[in-house]
Amino acid sequence: MSFECTRRTLLNAGALVAGATLLPAARSRAQEIGTVMDELSRYMTAARERPLPPEVIEHTKHHVLDTLAAMVSGTKLVPGQAALRFAATQTRGGAATVVGADFTLDPGTAALVNGTCAQADETDDSHGPSQSHPGAAVVPAALALGESLGLDGTRFLRAVALGYDVGPRLTMALGGVTFRNESRRSTHAFAATFGAAAAAGCAAALDAREMRWLLDYTSQQTAGYAVWNRDTEHIEKAFVFAGMPARAGVTAAELVAAGWTGVDDVFSGEDNFFAVNAPNGDPKLLVEELGSRYEVGNTDIKKWTVGTPIQAPLDALELLRKERPFAADDVSEVVVRLAPTVGAVVDNRDIPDICLQHMVAVMLLDGTASFAAAHDAARMQDAAVLRERAKVRYVPDPELAALLPARVAVVEVRLRDGTRLRERVEAVRGTVRNPMDRDEVVAKARDLIEPVLGGATANRLIATILALEDASDVRSLRPLLQRP
Repeated sequence: MSFECTRRTLLNAGALVAGATLLPAARSRAQEIGTVMDELSRYMTAARERPLPPEVIEHTKHHVLDTLAAMVSGTKLVPGQAALRFAATQTRGGAATVVGADFTLDPGTAALVNGTCAQADETDDSHGPSQSHPGAAVVPAALALGESLGLDGTRFLRAVALGYDVGPRLTMALGGVTFRNESRRSTHAFAATFGAAAAAGCAAALDAREMRWLLDYTSQQTAGYAVWNRDTEHIEKAFVFAGMPARAGVTAAELVAAGWTGVDDVFSGEDNFFAVNAPNGDPKLLVEELGSRYEVGNTDIKKWTVGTPIQAPLDALELLRKERPFAADDVSEVVVRLAPTVGAVVDNRDIPDICLQHMVAVMLLDGTASFAAAHDAARMQDAAVLRERAKVRYVPDPELAALLPARVAVVEVRLRDGTRLRERVEAVRGTVRNPMDRDEVVAKARDLIEPVLGGATANRLIATILALEDASDVRSLRPLLQRP
């Protein structure tokens, strides 16, 4: 039986029961709906039919491609491997793809597994003002229900764009960084859960009242707090940031589509979501510039698959080499200046993709920083790399701290012939202030996908995503995402 058929049957049955019995007193009283919830729920239900501006479609396709590439590469990393082991224990034969596997699962479990793979590393996209990684939860949720319902490419893109609009706005309304720091709760999980739910609700074609119930059940599932920092293998982080939110979003949509009712406005009234979580929050930010400011266009895509503080130094080295080419043997010293709190995160770490000195050494030798190089732990002991690493000096610069949250880097390269080169990076490549073009997004995706699925499949997957609005059914992605 199809998901939509089940949904109609249950809703019709619910209507018959309601007409034949007395409702409980709590349900018989009309529930008040605030202006924020009214506007938001109407916007959400209209999203499936609302055409997106061409530039928003392009942004959305970039983020879908980037997230799917992160999922594929994540299957080879520790969190992704853990997710796939879990997937292998579940009942097979559901409607949704498990990336990197050769079987399918139910939508909720597939979203959990794929979300965990997408956030398995320092690879997926990020939204600064909301302190979240929206794509890693939004895309898996939209894909899982999109496959279940046979969604076409255009509606899939609209569902994804809606997820980016709702999730990040939620934690910005809660207070963003201030909410995170004061509550120690995970903005990443909060934004991702609401984003995944919005995408799933759009895929399920919920009406305005159902969207309000969707948000209610989403709020009850929202969790995550800062203890994930203690997990040294990144598994819990991937679960909190993406796997758990993706599953919760799908679950909320499935419950409501199956006929569950709920509270009409969880954002206002007694014991509402904001009163419980952030009394000083501003719910009006949930609807600020809806329909004119698309948050998918305000979300960063990483050029380099390394820790965020290393992005600007790698940018600087690439720019310097374009201006004045030099080889690793020509270099006598590299000085990297970062804000102290930023540099401390990556200073001489024992993991390659979050070690500043190691990744600078790799960049000097390779002329780039590929995903494979950033995850080659054995290379941290390679004699050639250690020789270059000895040239790299990190300098904490308090003046750069005043510019936070912008993570500015200053890199000075001293050559053996006495030449001194200097580059200051104010806006990292891939950020909203300095976005990558389509070719760069594709190049990154190919670097992530090709080693896992092969060159031919990588090319077909990339081409399919870039023409996704022409796809009649997102299930056409399955053979391009799974292991043969």
